[in-house]
Amino acid sequence: MDIVNKLNDELLKQTFTEEQQLSNRLNECKLIASTYAQIENSIAVLSDMKTNTSHIYYGGMAEKLGLTERGSNKTIHSIWEEEIFSRIHPDDLLEKHLQELRFLDFLKSIPEKERADYHIVSHIRMRDNTDKYIHVLHRMFYIASQSNGSIRLSLCLYNLTADPSLDSAIINSADGQILELQKQTYNDILSVREREILQLIEQGMMSKEIASTLSISINTVNRHRQNILGKLHVSNSIEACRIAKGLKLI
Repeated sequence: MDIVNKLNDELLKQTFTEEQQLSNRLNECKLIASTYAQIENSIAVLSDMKTNTSHIYYGGMAEKLGLTERGSNKTIHSIWEEEIFSRIHPDDLLEKHLQELRFLDFLKSIPEKERADYHIVSHIRMRDNTDKYIHVLHRMFYIASQSNGSIRLSLCLYNLTADPSLDSAIINSADGQILELQKQTYNDILSVREREILQLIEQGMMSKEIASTLSISINTVNRHRQNILGKLHVSNSIEACRIAKGLKLI
């Protein structure tokens, strides 16, 4: 999935350094994740971007999904919990990744010292142990950053919920402020001209037609097209349009 590749680039290709304070913080966060799983009966996933690993702790919800017994845990060599993802409705999984990319872009737009105050919430559908879709509350926190600003640790929590009404939102837990994701703009991913060209591609125009419409050379159009594919981490214009529409860029 191309949006996953973009998230991979944003998270795993950061510059990481050796910081003893963060190594100690990792152990603290493992205990926090384990406690969430015990107290809330949630599935807690603590991911370490530096080592590309995840520590997963299972509460009672794991039995409801038919994954494993409550109280168990494991470590996987990936920041993507594919076993859990396989239970999420495909439409909700794509939306989840899109929202996480938006959240990451939002965090980069605010002062580093404020980032820990925010987390993202969304409702998703997951298959239980009878293959019936049930409503789940998903929350994600970026809980540790390095001194250079690179995000090191994230915590994802999955909980059963009877109320799927809340839209995806960014929440400031320090003051209760709620920012609806669909009201956020992320137009800086593509330039104004790149968005303009992508809109014309979406309308079915070829490079020659776009060049004529915008009064620019076909070489300029093709250069912009390559830049668009690179920025969105996709291999063709169809995928570029799909991802851009999901990010509300066109």
